[in-house]
Amino acid sequence: MQKKLFLPVLFFLSLFFALFLFSNQKIFAQSDVSKYQDIQKKIAETEAKISGLKAQERDLNGQISLINSQINLTELKIEEAEATLNQLEKEIGVLGFRIDYITESVDTLERLLRERIVATYEQSFVSNLELLIASRDFSDLVLRIQYIKHIQENDKKVLASLQETKSNYSNQKDEREIKQAQIEEVKKKLDANVALLAVQKKEKDGFLAVVKNDEQRYQNELMRLQADAASISQALGNIGAKLGSVSKGEVIASVGSSGCSTGPHLHLEVYTDAKVEGGRIIGNRVDPKPYLENGQYERPVPGYSQNVTTWYGEVYFLGTHTGIDIANPFGTPIKAMEKGEAYFTSAPCRSNIPGGTPIGKGIVVDHENGLVTLYWHIP
Repeated sequence: MQKKLFLPVLFFLSLFFALFLFSNQKIFAQSDVSKYQDIQKKIAETEAKISGLKAQERDLNGQISLINSQINLTELKIEEAEATLNQLEKEIGVLGFRIDYITESVDTLERLLRERIVATYEQSFVSNLELLIASRDFSDLVLRIQYIKHIQENDKKVLASLQETKSNYSNQKDEREIKQAQIEEVKKKLDANVALLAVQKKEKDGFLAVVKNDEQRYQNELMRLQADAASISQALGNIGAKLGSVSKGEVIASVGSSGCSTGPHLHLEVYTDAKVEGGRIIGNRVDPKPYLENGQYERPVPGYSQNVTTWYGEVYFLGTHTGIDIANPFGTPIKAMEKGEAYFTSAPCRSNIPGGTPIGKGIVVDHENGLVTLYWHIP
């Protein structure tokens, strides 16, 4: 009888622990982990290279190298997203297999163990006389009774372990839902990077078409933009004499092409939390667009927005634009956007720009309400 009771319990225990060990096997081969780590290492190296290139003085070859590095970074991020998706899909597949297979196996084991527990108790209740008769002596009887009791207790422990395992795999169902949500998020990032890659490649083609590998032409354009930015910066820090009070909509200047300009247009800048103090503007440069469109302020020149040639914050390979450029014929009146105190300002253009002049000129208006505006390139 010992042998008959012991072997089934040993079988159930062996199967239970085999399932437990199987459920904790690693999903991925070491090669998958190494590949993912290699992608992340390349991304870090490329980002570091881009930072280094941005910090350098750019020539044409350096700019092309920067563009290529940015494209390479986007391609690596696409590869990383695809690797992540592949990993998550494998995890979900294995989790699904584990949950279905082990839940079914645990249910079967639980049913069998319950049947065994009932049968064992029935046997202990009904067969005491049989045990007494079958025993060689009193000691043998005690050993048989203790063994049956031990098996009953062991079966209870196994049943408790099985129920705990079922609870754990219920938690894995929640984990599978979390990983499914992660897949959707990674897919969004993947789609965004694919779209970005297409834009970057198009911009690269456009950039190469413009410069046509003409180093001198590129350097001239870069020099012009840098000179214009430097000229405006100098003018903002060296504001001249006060011209007097102006009213909203009052003509304060006219469209010109002074300084580092290639043709007549108004370069408009807006500053908030700002004021004119000590011959300079103190404040934060912001996008003029909301102030041109909310109806509260006067539009300084006609033709907005169809005549805008460059928007605020427009990023191109040569820099970032700090205002809004509105093209109008030479001499078009410029009006103050709001009442305030007007100042004249000027600064040299350190580049010989066809269409421009050696000195850039502009009007600064402190509206004395935290808003300051600049009207640049006047005659």
